[in-house]
This record gives sequence, structure tokens and C-alpha cells, in this order.
Amino acid sequence: MAKLSTLFVMLAALFWGLSGGIGGVLMADGWDPLVVSLYRGAIGLVFVLVWLALRPGGSGLTDRRLWFWSAMAGLGVAGNFTFYFVSISEGSVAVAATLMYCAPVFVFLVSFALRLERPTPLKWVAIVMVMLGIVLLTRLYDVQPGGVTPVGVIAGLLSGLSYAVFIFGFKYAAPHGSPQAILVIAFAVLSLILFSLGDTQQTLSALSTSSWPLFVTLGVLGAGVSFILYIVGLNYTAPAVASIVAMVEPVTASLFGVVVLDESLVAIQLVGMGLILLTVTALSVSTSTR
Repeated sequence: MAKLSTLFVMLAALFWGLSGGIGGVLMADGWDPLVVSLYRGAIGLVFVLVWLALRPGGSGLTDRRLWFWSAMAGLGVAGNFTFYFVSISEGSVAVAATLMYCAPVFVFLVSFALRLERPTPLKWVAIVMVMLGIVLLTRLYDVQPGGVTPVGVIAGLLSGLSYAVFIFGFKYAAPHGSPQAILVIAFAVLSLILFSLGDTQQTLSALSTSSWPLFVTLGVLGAGVSFILYIVGLNYTAPAVASIVAMVEPVTASLFGVVVLDESLVAIQLVGMGLILLTVTALSVSTSTR
């Protein structure tokens, strides 16, 4: 069961990586990042609703604390999806995915501020290494025309920060209800927020466009199946193993960008990407092992 669970986590990371590339294709066709994010979350909502209907026990839906923290998780995942796709549209899939992978660093910084985690010299060194990797990856010191824009960099980092908000919301909601109930509330909040903020005309036109297979694939892989696989897989997967397997996401997204979207990275950007991926993974593994 442990091997199968690790495979579930790996598949979830793979699907998340592919979803970044699919979102890049849709935005290259002129679709707004908010609309792309909305359909990703709304289709995910359908899947977790079915999951909740099949396993309604211990949902905790009568608990106000579950609703509050799940709504907070919904705000986080809405920001994560949207800023991620904005970062892709303003730069590249590889850069956006790697910047989002910095989420554990934001988790540590928030934990330091809330005194949930004790800062150590090793953790501060890791954070500095990640920041150096960000500078190299985004080439902040030498912004070129057609390269990653400042908006792309900020959006990528905000996607990581938003993911950290989702992690905290999910963590504090978990004692009060089931994972499927938390995700139902979170994706419902996401759908309401993004529908109200997005272009209504474009949102409705997506239902009859020739791009609808891509929207469906994005929702199924990027939110529906992937979140369920990840949560089920975590039940029997050691956190350290899950942290390592999670590297599949940015690597898959980067390969999709290079192969399908004809993106490219120079040597110094590859060094920055490697620095971020290795440092964040090592930090996550050491913390989860402890």
C-alpha cells in the first residue's frame, strides 16, 4: 500500500505539472488567467462533491470552525491558481512553477512570525539560498525584453504565498472535518470569488468554444483527480518521501514548457532552478523527518 500511495502522490504532482502547461496553452489562445483558474477549480469542485457524496461520514459540515478554515483554504487556492497562471502569462511555465515551489519557504516565514516554528541558522541559510536561486532563475539583475516581467516574478511568488495560505487553512480545518468536505468548501469559495472577478462573457463563452476539451482536461488533472490522489496518497506516504516526489511538478511543468510551448532557459536560470528545487526539497525533508 505504501508503494501505491507514493505512486498516487507522484501522479498528483505530475498532473499539477501538466496543468501548468495546459493553462499556458489556453492563455496563449487568448483566455484570461482568471477564467482558466475558475474552470480548473470549478471542475475540481464537481469531483470532490462526488467524493463527499460517496464518503459523507465525519464531514463536520455543521462545525463553524471547519467552514472558517476551509474558506481560508479556498482563498489560498484561488490565489494560488490565479497568480500561477498570471506568472505563466507574464513569463514562462518553468519559472512560474519553480517560483510556486517556494511555498514551503513562505510556510516557514509565517510559522516564524506566529511562533509555530523555531528559526534556526540552517533554516535561514536555506531561505537565503532559495532567494539567491530566485534571483538567478528570474534574472532580476538583467531583465531582457520578452523575458520574465516583474509582474511575472511577483505573481509567481504570490502563488507560492497563496499556496502557503491554503496549507495553513487546510491544516487548521482538518481536525474539524473530512478532507473531502474541506475541499468542497474551498473549491466552492474559489468558484464564487473567481466568477465574480472574471470576465463573465468569456467565462460563458468557454462552454461552447473549441477549447473546451483543454478546459476539461485542466480541471480533471489540475484539481479533480490530482487533489484526491494526493490526499489519499499522503495517508500512507512518509512526509519526507512526499517532499521529494513533489519535485515532479516543477520538472514536468518545465519540460512541458520547453517541448510544447517552445520555451527556453539559459544556463544561469537552470542553476537557479536547481538551487531552489534542491534547497526546498532538502528543507522539507529535514523538517518532516524531524
